[in-house]
Amino acid sequence: MEDFSEFVGLSRPTVSKYFNDPSSVRSKTRDLIEAAIKESGFRPNMFAVNLNRRRSNILGIIIPNSTDPFYMALTRRVELLANEAGFLAFILSSDGNPEIEQRAIETLKSMNVAGAIIAPLGVKSHHQTLAQLGASIPLIYVDSPLDETSSFVGTNNRQSFQLIVDYLCRSGEPPCYLGMPGVNNNATSRRLAYIDAMEQLRMDPKIVATLEGRDWDFEKFGYDETMRTLKEHGRFPTKTVLCANDRVAFGAIAAAWQSGLKVGRGVDCDIRIAGHDDHPLSRYACPPITTVAQNYNEIGRLATELLLSKLGETTETKSDIPSDERILLNAEIMLRDSA
Repeated sequence: MEDFSEFVGLSRPTVSKYFNDPSSVRSKTRDLIEAAIKESGFRPNMFAVNLNRRRSNILGIIIPNSTDPFYMALTRRVELLANEAGFLAFILSSDGNPEIEQRAIETLKSMNVAGAIIAPLGVKSHHQTLAQLGASIPLIYVDSPLDETSSFVGTNNRQSFQLIVDYLCRSGEPPCYLGMPGVNNNATSRRLAYIDAMEQLRMDPKIVATLEGRDWDFEKFGYDETMRTLKEHGRFPTKTVLCANDRVAFGAIAAAWQSGLKVGRGVDCDIRIAGHDDHPLSRYACPPITTVAQNYNEIGRLATELLLSKLGETTETKSDIPSDERILLNAEIMLRDSA
């Protein structure tokens, strides 16, 4: 920056002011700097600049899986809104590995990020490291809360399971529940939400016994547990299976098909399988999956708005943010052919 300031013939503070906000300098000065940039090819090192600031303009994002369409859509929304607010979104994936998540957290700390949005691994997360990060910068959790007090934006599991359980009970045999590996708090909260929804309808909850899993390969879990259940018992407890999420349902449908069962809601079908989340690929499954939709656009928007409000940034939708900083969004049912 010193060399470039000398090259353009202006003071270092004036050049820095331009790179922070081009509109903050006079048009003649701006034209002079931009001509020098074009001639020299100079660009400031964004990370070095942010390290030297009291508060950077970088927002950190950590997700469990960068290839999952749900997280791709969520981070795309956050990135767009962050850019509109003048922030750079820096995205890291933990790849379902607590040690990689730990390194990602340390990376964000070393970058002097202004704040962060994190979809935590949950059970395997290094809670103390996350607590230390949250003590130093504003931190918002999405998808699954780390605990009962952390700032969080996600789906109202109680409402969503009441919605899908009510539909399945009214349209056919009441559902049994095929859970998910216990990788985060959703594993417990969704199972309890299913039980509560069934009991409210005065139905007997039926939980499919599964082997304990701590892996994020939900499709394999759904496939393996469905094959094992059919092999050991010949059938599920009921002819309707509600899966903890759509990725588990993908595996369950594949296993049912391989076992010679026809999945669907027709009179000639052997079993109904429903999911949760409205995964972007669920409508293209065979058959398309009946599910309840998480509004990932709203989750991304509200998480970003909540983070910006904690950073003292003014936003047009600040009135959306509740005082307790925990936002639970209602889901919408998506009726398709699988149930």
